[in-house]
This record gives sequence, C-alpha cells and structure tokens, in this order.
Amino acid sequence: MPPRSSPTIRQRRLGAALRHLREQADMSALDAAAVLGVDRTRISNTEAGRFGISPARIRVLASNYGCTDDGLIDALAAMTQDHTKGWWEAYRDSLPAFFLDIAELEWHAVRIRNALTSHIPGLLQTADHARAIFDLVIPAMSAEEIETRVAHRLERYRVLDRDDPPAYEAIVHESALRMQFGGRSVARAQLERLLEASEREHVSLKVIPFAAGSFPGAGQTILYACASVPQLDTVQLDTSHGSVFVDSEMQLANYRLLFDMMEPCVLGENESREFIHEIARQL
Repeated sequence: MPPRSSPTIRQRRLGAALRHLREQADMSALDAAAVLGVDRTRISNTEAGRFGISPARIRVLASNYGCTDDGLIDALAAMTQDHTKGWWEAYRDSLPAFFLDIAELEWHAVRIRNALTSHIPGLLQTADHARAIFDLVIPAMSAEEIETRVAHRLERYRVLDRDDPPAYEAIVHESALRMQFGGRSVARAQLERLLEASEREHVSLKVIPFAAGSFPGAGQTILYACASVPQLDTVQLDTSHGSVFVDSEMQLANYRLLFDMMEPCVLGENESREFIHEIARQL
C-alpha cells in the first residue's frame, strides 16, 4: 500500500506521539524499525502519518520504548481502530485540508475549549453570520465556494448535537459580540443562536467584557481539543494564512495555563447570558 499523500490531523497526531515516545527512549528510527522487522522508512512514514500501524505494533513499540503509561498506550491503540469516514470527508475535494482537520479534531475530542476576541465560535455561527465573514475573505471567493464553506461550518455543529457530545466551553470577548457581520438583523440572530446553545447542558459560554481590561490571550483565536489523555491534546490557532496545529508538551501546558489565567476575567454563565441578552436588546 502506498503512503498517504495527505494524512489527516488525527493520523499526524498519532505519528507525532509515537515519534515523541521514540525520542524519549533515545532510540533511532533504525532501532525502531529493527524492533518491528521493517525498513527505517516505514517508521519515518508512520511517524509522519503517511502509514497506518496496528494496535499490536503500537504496544510492541511502547514496550521497547519503555513506556509504562497504560492509559496513553490504550489511547494510541484506539486511534488506529476507527476506520469510519467522518462527515467532513465529503468536503475533501472542495475545501482546504485544515477545514477538515478542525472538524475531525472537534469530533474526536472529549472536551473542547474555545477562546475568541473578534469572532463568534465557528461551532455556534449561524449561516448568515458565517456567510458575511466569508464574503470578506481576500482574495474574494465565488458564491459556490462561499456556500460550500458555510455548509461545512454548519455541519460542524453535529458534534454538539450527537448522543455523546463532548463538553464544550467557549470564552468570547465583548468585541466579538458587538461586531455586526451582515448587519443588525444578522447580528441579533447570531446572539440569539448563542443564547440558545448556552442553555444546553454540555455547553458553557462565558463573556469577557470590555470592563475586564487587558487579559491573557487577547487577540488570539484558540481551539483546545482535549483527548482521552492529556498527552494527545491538540491546539488549533487561526492565522491570516490558515490554521496552525500545535501539540508539544510545552505548548499544550502554556495554552492550558492561558485558559486558566483567563478565568478571573470572565463573567459567570448566567451573568454572561444576561450580558448577551442586553447586547441583543440594543440592536
């Protein structure tokens, strides 16, 4: 079987974790290949997400790497066993790969944490709000391209609507709530959508008001996807040229700390709902 030309974020994340374990054990790719009786390039391709690996081989490698964390080993093995294609695969030929990676990341997370300063969380956007955002993309896109992106954005809500949804926590700055993408009526409908979602048991929506002043993470758009074990967490960051995904231990620790440091700046859930109600009433 030839190597995958475009491994998904989940495949790359599994490979990165295996590489980290190997490097911690101070073993070369050639050493790991000898353990499995394969060519060194097989290890390199597996660690890049271009080749799959069986749960049994993961356990053999983990044993030889001296890994004794059963939870991590089980989580890595489980990542190889789900071969079903997610709904996002229908967009594989029509959207940039990072759109699909975000959807896959959210779908497999056990907990999702969002922090945004100038935008409403993508998971909670209305069609008209999303369309107004995509209308501003440079270079301009065709109407068909915009509608494809809107459809994908709306389908991301499936993760919160399924039988076993992940816990979802969003921290949104007041500036994002007051931005009128698409005009007053679209903005009002978007705020109502937020309020509706915030009533769900597994959704927590909190606001940072202007009155809070400066705060850690200001200006960033952060999606923190928690895996079944913290070593497999992944952070997605929005940039002007697309998404960036980070997963090193130091980076993950920094973003966990960042969320913790934001907490003193946010309003409680009920107070946040009242705050959003008041902004909507002013429109």
